[in-house]
Amino acid sequence: MVDITNTILGKIVDRKYEELELRLKQRSLKDVEELAKAASPVRGFAQSLQKKRPGVIAEIKKASPSKGIIRENFNPAEIAAQYEAAGAACLSVLTDVDFFQGADENVAIARKHCALPAIRKDFLVDPYNVIEARAIEADCVLLIVSCLSDTQLEEMSKTAFEYNLDVLVEVHDEDELERALKLSDQCLLGVNNRDLKTFEVDLYNSIRLKKLLDPSRLLVTESGIATPEDVRLMQDHDIHAFLVGESFMKQARPDQAFNALFGHPESI
Repeated sequence: MVDITNTILGKIVDRKYEELELRLKQRSLKDVEELAKAASPVRGFAQSLQKKRPGVIAEIKKASPSKGIIRENFNPAEIAAQYEAAGAACLSVLTDVDFFQGADENVAIARKHCALPAIRKDFLVDPYNVIEARAIEADCVLLIVSCLSDTQLEEMSKTAFEYNLDVLVEVHDEDELERALKLSDQCLLGVNNRDLKTFEVDLYNSIRLKKLLDPSRLLVTESGIATPEDVRLMQDHDIHAFLVGESFMKQARPDQAFNALFGHPESI
């Protein structure tokens, strides 16, 4: 694992272990398992993403550590409905409280107001968090390779599949991609163009790592997609799945921002 000590990412992960301890005291693993089993049926996240080109995971995010408040007028229900109307394939919903001003309940709120599947966007560190994601109605979980050991990645991805959750495994470089490829082919691969240690963005990160994959393997490019030219750059390199948040959240109408960036995606 990469050393993330004394980075923003390291601070976030340290806080996640503190949160885990608190959450286990508030709600036992058994209780969370029962809630997960009683949750509304899972919606196929990977399936929905693969049905559209471009396949866009549209993010519902109020703030970030690097930018602070991104969206003052924050209404997850309204944003989710707009994204669906614009042609998004899936939702990404931030649940981290301390660094992104998210909330667990925003996942269920967003899903209630559209038919799209949603990923719980957070820094998960334990299988408990994965089961918790299903309990709060998520359809997919994010596993960030730089935050987790190989053992954690394996255990958490298996837990996700046991609960019929899809898994998006996020990498930042060649070494992390190599670790991610040890996991089941069922996992979606995401490349974050933002270095979570420095928060610098390089769109060519996705292009470099795409070349190392089997051409048939779907890759989600994450962060820094802000213009139609950025979208075309990715499409020219056979990357057709996108996770976009900030570009939409900064605009008064996220649906209009979506259409300005992608047009209206077509089913394939």
